[in-house]
Amino acid sequence: MNRETMLTYAGWVRDLLIEQGMGPGWAKLINAALLIIVVAIIATILDIITRKIIVQLFKAFSNRSKTTFDDFLVLSNFPRYLAHSIPLFLTWYLIPVIFTDYPQVERHVETLAEAYLVILCILIFRSILRTINKYVRESNEKYADKPLESYMQVLMIFAWGAGIFFIVNALTGYSITSIATLGAASAVILLIFKDTILGFVASIQVSVNDIVRIGDWITFQKYGADGLVTEINLATVRVQNWDNTYTTIPTYSLISDSFQNWRGMQESSGRRIKRAIYIKQSTVRYLTPEDIETLKGISLVKPYIEHRERDIAKYNERVNADKSVLINGRNQTNLGVFRKYIDAYLHESPAINKDMYLMVRHLAPTDKGIPIEIFCFSYDKVWQNYEAIQADLFDHFIAAAPYFDLEIFELPTGKDISSLN
Repeated sequence: MNRETMLTYAGWVRDLLIEQGMGPGWAKLINAALLIIVVAIIATILDIITRKIIVQLFKAFSNRSKTTFDDFLVLSNFPRYLAHSIPLFLTWYLIPVIFTDYPQVERHVETLAEAYLVILCILIFRSILRTINKYVRESNEKYADKPLESYMQVLMIFAWGAGIFFIVNALTGYSITSIATLGAASAVILLIFKDTILGFVASIQVSVNDIVRIGDWITFQKYGADGLVTEINLATVRVQNWDNTYTTIPTYSLISDSFQNWRGMQESSGRRIKRAIYIKQSTVRYLTPEDIETLKGISLVKPYIEHRERDIAKYNERVNADKSVLINGRNQTNLGVFRKYIDAYLHESPAINKDMYLMVRHLAPTDKGIPIEIFCFSYDKVWQNYEAIQADLFDHFIAAAPYFDLEIFELPTGKDISSLN
């Protein structure tokens, strides 16, 4: 249907209504309303037909092509948005015909069509950005953990900002090139999008400085987050906690506050074990010759005990120590031998990385006893396996303490108190 046909049809309907006794003003109004309905029906039918055709063509093309880019175009609704443009341009073409007798209405309808065109262009631009984002992540693994959504959101903010300017210009006719207008708009944007701008700056710093990646395990006590980063966008970072709940953290907090990123542990050669056993101080004592002979039966500490026994004997003989009292001269203690036993056991364990720090040390005594801290690294960094290794080690050490005549400190229970009566 061309413009001349529409004009002929409009004139015929108007003349018919006037012949039926209707006034010229009402005849033109009803004629315009009928034309609007006709064009709306045509545009709707055309939109449905073109949408189905274009979407099916895109799907057929994407199924035959080797690249996945066109597949992501279909998933981001690019063909649908593109199909909407055909009825829009048809309607735009027919507007002067429909409202030929109503120039003011024609101008307002054209303005609305321009606004819809701007919005449609933004939606098409957004679908292209989403397609690029998914395609880059799919085709290149090095971008899989990068916060690409942040940059996409920034571009969309600029797109919507520009779109709003164009829509306002179309609706009001006010020039957007005025310096005063741009200055006022900039002030409003800075006020409204302050958090967004801070998030954008933070996203750049997070990406450039490689502070956080998608898939990192982070602990952020301020926000109660302890789990894996699943999403990094312009405003927030989404963390799936180990209890499967989600915590959202402002992106700017990643550079303004302190948090713990476990990626270094995951990329290192081992995972740290740092835990203490509390020994009752009253059970620490010197070893008698009989005790030493008994402890020589423990194969892991036999070489150490014999070596220390020779060194101590030479020293005591040199200083002429009176060993009738055990405290004179140098002596071995059950706690010292136990500490060496733990050290030897860790060196023998195949689960412990001996190329990293490994030590068994005294900490300052507390009201709970003497802490004997084990500091080492396990080869296996998987959480379940790591906890199993740590549990096996301390199960053994706690069970081994009585062989050295040592007791593990434990607060008294009701049963302990009742046994005193």
